[in-house]
Amino acid sequence: MSADTAVCQLLERQDADYRGWWWVAPPRDSWLEAGEGCLVSADVSVRAAWEARQRSALSPFSTGPASPPGAVLFWPKAHALGEWWLLWLCQTLPEGTPLQLVGEHQGGIKRVLKVLAALGMGCRKLDSARRCSLFETRTSALALDPEAVWTSFEAAGLQLSSHPGVFGHGKFDEGTQLLIEQLEQQLPQGKVLDMGCGDGILAAWMAQLGRDVTAVDVSAFAAEATRRTLKANGLTGEVLESDVYSALDGRRFTAIVSNPPFHQERSIDYGPAARLIQQAPDHLDAGGQLILVANAFLPYADPLERAFGSFEILADNGRFRVYRAVRR
Repeated sequence: MSADTAVCQLLERQDADYRGWWWVAPPRDSWLEAGEGCLVSADVSVRAAWEARQRSALSPFSTGPASPPGAVLFWPKAHALGEWWLLWLCQTLPEGTPLQLVGEHQGGIKRVLKVLAALGMGCRKLDSARRCSLFETRTSALALDPEAVWTSFEAAGLQLSSHPGVFGHGKFDEGTQLLIEQLEQQLPQGKVLDMGCGDGILAAWMAQLGRDVTAVDVSAFAAEATRRTLKANGLTGEVLESDVYSALDGRRFTAIVSNPPFHQERSIDYGPAARLIQQAPDHLDAGGQLILVANAFLPYADPLERAFGSFEILADNGRFRVYRAVRR
């Protein structure tokens, strides 16, 4: 089976024996999923795909010290996230473990050279093709702790915890702000779901109002950030890693609230938002509401109409719109 993505096509032509190696934060690729080694990913949907093939898949937050023969880190678009993965690997794996770093040129892989030099880690280039490059180094004992990458900031009267792998890292998103303004009048009582919880601002804000909050996100980084945000504000709520509704076991809510993502790295991806809307009636009580905010240009009117029969726009500031649809 041939690789689907450019980075995996570059790896496919290497002579390295990757048996037992860790594939860290890779894209979905059939060559990887049918091959050798173990996945380490913060994305629960990617882990589920590997597990469906009876392949080993780990979360960085449930992985203790380990000794694989080596690891391949797929350098992410978010530079700070790549640095976190690098620090985490150096902390988790024995010193001197072979480590390869691969990525697209337009995704910033060439910046790895400066990062490794700043950390005092040697590096050599192994290969370059398909506008991708592959570098090789070894893990080192570093003074820097991955925990130092976490940041804290204040928004909407709350103390928020943030990580480079989380949407809107370190800032109060304008769309979320518009959504909160509408929720002050529109949020019903009872059990509410924060879908795509990010740094936990919506979950914490709703918990502060006394709602019974469940928060979900496909990203382990977001789930952990939300747990930390709730704790920092003395609030409680259930936080789950979930690919849209996958972890909810048919549970229903009086409201589903969301600022859904529409990007996957550099590409626009409406898939998660489409599933959020399409399946929302199955997770709402009678009279339950879906309240979401989205960039004004996004085509959410038709899927809302199909799923609910009707909807209304609660707010529109020219850049963002807040929609509400009610399960009849």
